Amino acid sequence: MNSFKTVILMTAMMILFMIVGSLLGGDTGLIIAFIFSLLMNFGAYWFSDKVVLKMYRAKEVTQNEAPELYRIVEDLSQRAELPMPRVYIIDNPTPNAFATGRNPQNSAVAVTTGIMKILNRDELEGVISHELTHVKNRDILVSTIAATLVGTITFIARIAGWAAIFGGYGGRDRNNNALADLALIILAPIAAVMLQLAISRSREYMADAGGARISGKPLALASALDKLTKTNEVLPLRNAGPSTAHLFIVNPFSGKALMKLFSTHPPIEDRIARLREIAEGRRM
Repeated sequence: MNSFKTVILMTAMMILFMIVGSLLGGDTGLIIAFIFSLLMNFGAYWFSDKVVLKMYRAKEVTQNEAPELYRIVEDLSQRAELPMPRVYIIDNPTPNAFATGRNPQNSAVAVTTGIMKILNRDELEGVISHELTHVKNRDILVSTIAATLVGTITFIARIAGWAAIFGGYGGRDRNNNALADLALIILAPIAAVMLQLAISRSREYMADAGGARISGKPLALASALDKLTKTNEVLPLRNAGPSTAHLFIVNPFSGKALMKLFSTHPPIEDRIARLREIAEGRRM
């Protein structure tokens, strides 16, 4: 099912990208947008995990270097029937975690030093189980491709905006409807972002439920989410970018940084309430 969703998402983003290119640059713009979208999809599929790990200066650790964390990931991977992912630590006091990789055979789990300081073992197991569910469901590939193309569409729209200010779109008929072009420049990035967020928020709920099943400790995961959210609101993750916010288990920005409508994560209260229902047997 997620493989099908990946194809649909990539196709939808490609079509939107080509529409932008066509309207802003005619046939030439259409061809350029098509080539760009292919390159973006290819790059997102093969290299996104390496890029994001390098972006946050994540260091791969061995069992000897981080025995407790490594053992937790190893035990939970076996329960989830997943290959052992690579384990990374980010030297950052803000508590957070994410998983990346295009498939379970090429996956990685990264945690900050801050998360290991404020969570107990049960809570950390809940967090790791959440991330392993993302790996199992191949959520990372879907969301990464979406984020890559959203960033590209936004970039193209900005270029188009500057082009409009400084004399048109090079070769386009200046008698074209300027208002329609302006609407496209504004609405194309919004449409792309909304498409991305529609997927991102629903996958977080599913990862919470999967994490509760793998760890067997839904209340511990709920407690972890509460701690992580409160801490990230007062101590946002430095160097965090909007294009990678969806990867983290909780929003890495402060509570005022993003409007809820454009948040990559569901409201934390709803996530905690669902986990409590799972613990009480009222939700599967």
